[in-house]
Amino acid sequence: MAKTTVTADAIEKLAIKLMKEFEADGEPVTKEEALEMAEMEIKAKGIKNYVQSTPEKKSTKKREIKLDAEKVKIIEILASYLKEIEEMDFESVAIANPQKEITFKIGESEYSISLIKHRPQKKK
Repeated sequence: MAKTTVTADAIEKLAIKLMKEFEADGEPVTKEEALEMAEMEIKAKGIKNYVQSTPEKKSTKKREIKLDAEKVKIIEILASYLKEIEEMDFESVAIANPQKEITFKIGESEYSISLIKHRPQKKK
């Protein structure tokens, strides 16, 4: 890696430019301060700044859930059956999820039934 040599003349020119800028802003600086700032500025230009950008997140679109007609029908049948049973006192029988869950009460206790459809086993 080759170092670039900066001449005193370049530092001097930059210091004068900095002095004029600061004076225009109403904050005059001495020549020594301007030379020091010019030197630091030139050294800073040689430093490489590696910053990793944050990856863009993909937009999260709501996925349309396709109802499984078979599961919906099973849940409906089970819910209606629970409502008709007289041996136990099923209260508040409700379909919480049309293709997965039925909730109900027996006295003070709350229950739920979940329906799970298993995938076929992979063939070896």
